[in-house]
Amino acid sequence: MENQNVIKIDGKDYDANAFSAEQKYAVAQIQSLQAKQTEQKMLLDQTQVALQVFTNQLIGSLKPKE
Repeated sequence: MENQNVIKIDGKDYDANAFSAEQKYAVAQIQSLQAKQTEQKMLLDQTQVALQVFTNQLIGSLKPKE
């Protein structure tokens, strides 16, 4: 029997189906926050890359033309 709704916390497996409503809500909040954290990291990476591109563009435009 393989339970697909197992949550591992501190190295211990828990059956999420047995969680109380409050525990299930906490799990939902954690999952939502983890997704937002991943999205924010991606946005930060994109921002850093764009910042570097525009910085390099400005530096290149300031160099004397030969």
